[in-house]
Amino acid sequence: MSYTAPRAWTNEQARLDTSWIQRLSADEVAGFDAALAQAKATGKSWLAMTAEDFPLPEASREALKRAFATAQGRWGICLLKGFPVDRWSEEDAKLAYWGMGLHTGVARTQNPASQYMNDVRDEGGEYKAANGRSRGYNTKAGLDFDMDSGDIVGLLCRRTAKTGGESLVASTIAVAEELGRRRPDLLEALKQPFYHHYQGSQDPLQPPYYACPIIGSDPVHFAMRVNRKNIVAAQRDFPELPRVTAVQWEAIDLLEEIMADPRYCFRMKLEQGDLQLVNNYVVVHSRTPFEDFEEADAKRHLLRLWLSVPDSQPLPADWAEYFIDTRPGSVRGGLRGSQSSAEFAAYEERQAKALGMAYRPWAPVKRRAVAPAHAA
Repeated sequence: MSYTAPRAWTNEQARLDTSWIQRLSADEVAGFDAALAQAKATGKSWLAMTAEDFPLPEASREALKRAFATAQGRWGICLLKGFPVDRWSEEDAKLAYWGMGLHTGVARTQNPASQYMNDVRDEGGEYKAANGRSRGYNTKAGLDFDMDSGDIVGLLCRRTAKTGGESLVASTIAVAEELGRRRPDLLEALKQPFYHHYQGSQDPLQPPYYACPIIGSDPVHFAMRVNRKNIVAAQRDFPELPRVTAVQWEAIDLLEEIMADPRYCFRMKLEQGDLQLVNNYVVVHSRTPFEDFEEADAKRHLLRLWLSVPDSQPLPADWAEYFIDTRPGSVRGGLRGSQSSAEFAAYEERQAKALGMAYRPWAPVKRRAVAPAHAA
C-alpha cells in the first residue's frame, strides 16, 4: 500500500465528516472469532505466532486494512467499532488483539520491563511522580497531550469508566499551522533539540535521556513529537543538559494552548469494543480524568499496542537517536527497556520479513556530545 500524506483537520471537520469512524460487519466479527479459536488451539506463545496462526478471512483482513489505511492517510486516526470484547475473556481479548497485530505491523516494547502489550487501567499510580518514572496510563488522572513511540498506537477498549476518561485528539498539522500563523518564531524554536527523560525505559546501553526536536525537519513529511512531562523531568534530574530557554518554554506553552483549543481538540468517549488507531506523527492524544467502578472486571480497561507498520512515512534524520531507524516502512521506535529478549528480536525479524518491512538488528545510535548547560 502506498503512503498517502495526512492533512490538517479541525474539530468541526472531524465532527461533520465521520469517514474516519468505521464499524465491523457481522461477517467480519465472525472472522475474528474463528481466528481466535484457531490461535488458542495452537497453544503457541505470542512471540512464536505468525499471521497464519491467527487466520483471518478476507473480509476481516480488509476491515483491518481499511482501518490502518485511514489512520495512515488523510485523518491520521481511525475508530473501528464492534469487536466482541463483551463476550471475550480478558485473555481472549489480548490474544485476539495480538493476532490483529500480526497482520498489520511489528509490536514495539513500551516500558522498563520491555512489555509489548500494556494494560491501560488505574493501578493506583501517581501521574508525574517525582522519581521521573510515572506511568500515566496506570492512573486515573487526566493526561497531558503527548505522542507515543511507534508509527501507530492502538487502543482496544474492553471496559469503560463509570464517568470521564474521554479521549482527546488533535491534528498536529493543523496545530502547527495555527502556531505558525500566530508566532512563526516559536514554530522555529520547536525545531530545535529538546532533551527528554526516558523514565527508566531505555536499554542499559543508552543514556537516561535523549534529544529530539518537537517538530521534524523533513520539509515533505510532517512529523511532530511532544511530551512536555519528559522534558520537565529531564531538566529536573540532569543538570548537565542544556537548559530549555524562555523562548522554547513559550513555544511549548502556546503549542499546548492550541492543542487544547476546542477548535482543534476533538473529544470522544471510547465505547466497549472500539479500536482507536492513531498515527503518532500527525495526531496528538490525551485523556480526561475518570471515576471507576468498584468491581474489578468492570473497571476501565484498554489494551495498548505500539506498532511499526509497512506503509509508514520517513522520519527526520535528527529523530534517529530516539527512533533508531528513520527509513520509511522500517521497524523502529518503542521504548526498549532492560528486559528485551532474543525471542522478541526473532519475532521482530520474522514479522518484518513477512510484511516486507525494512529491518536491522537493534543497536543504539551514537549520540552527539551534549553541549554545556546554559541559562534560560
